[in-house]
Amino acid sequence: MFFFLPLVFGCTNRMKPEGDQTPRLCPRCNNASTIRVKSRQWFELCFVPLIPMRSEHIWICTICHWSVPLQQGWEPALPGYGFQPGAQSPWQAPPYTQMSPPPNAAQHGYQPGYPAATQKPT
Repeated sequence: MFFFLPLVFGCTNRMKPEGDQTPRLCPRCNNASTIRVKSRQWFELCFVPLIPMRSEHIWICTICHWSVPLQQGWEPALPGYGFQPGAQSPWQAPPYTQMSPPPNAAQHGYQPGYPAATQKPT
């Protein structure tokens, strides 16, 4: 009698967030979605992780999946380059001010430009 037992095996990557989880700007897609993670590759048998193969610390974008190994002295930029709530930057327009209408502007209300209703065509 034959018994066929399929064995499923392979290597997968598992990522676990680590350190400060403040999102950073992704250099590829410019979204504030880059975080620091620890990536571990596991040997799996029947979808059960058995043996850790290798691990590395990386920056990864959760939107476009751009990744780079952690390097000494470099990290993606924080979002809002110099942004301070309530402060006015030099390239912003001044706050809106109420302007008076031009002198030839129409008056408020319905003002038809038709002849008076009392005149009859001849």
